[in-house]
Amino acid sequence: MLEIVGDDAVHRVEGLPGESAPVGLTLALGRLRALGVGGLRVALPAPGHPLGLSGPPEFNARAMDAEEAVVCHGAAFGLVPEVYEAGPGGDVHVEVIWHVLPVREAPPADVPSLGEAERELAEALRDATEVLSRLDVAGSGPVAEAAIDAYRARAERGREMLAPGYPPRAVRVLELAQRVGLLVSLAYENGHGGAVSSAEMRARAEALRPVERVARRALVAAYNSVVEEQERGVR
Repeated sequence: MLEIVGDDAVHRVEGLPGESAPVGLTLALGRLRALGVGGLRVALPAPGHPLGLSGPPEFNARAMDAEEAVVCHGAAFGLVPEVYEAGPGGDVHVEVIWHVLPVREAPPADVPSLGEAERELAEALRDATEVLSRLDVAGSGPVAEAAIDAYRARAERGREMLAPGYPPRAVRVLELAQRVGLLVSLAYENGHGGAVSSAEMRARAEALRPVERVARRALVAAYNSVVEEQERGVR
């Protein structure tokens, strides 16, 4: 998941207007603010699904390769992360270079409202659970129970909180989207379960694909809800 700050990574921003070399994150955010940026939108695109992007094609292609990006609200800039490891053996650390690129000022692609996201998550989870249960994807017995216990531990460990000021519905949508995303990961990681025929395997994949898509749309809706509220307040 896209993360702008973190204790385990060094972040720098490259291509910032007025700067000839990469700069630190604090300076970069201040400069973006001075350039008119009033908020940041998250984009989580995937192949065939430019979620949260608005163009141009060059920016979309870079964001699609990274499978995440940030789009500025108030100025036509976007940031795409490039993550790599640096340092000598035994002292390797993660570095993130955020590449600043021009973007098109247009509504982001395929981002639902919080209400839409909440309804879609409930419907997708119900439909997928029915299909996956019928195909016995999760299996049963000690292996399945261990997988479920691991899922619960991951859900608690990876739980992300929104900053103060987000609407309560955004918190609910984020928590549900994270649960759904982890369930999809569990289903993929647990092999094919009882889906032994090619037809059953295709049905399982078809059941998971739209659920994963809905979960990503809901994550973007939750993260971007503060900016959306700011926009509505200006109009």
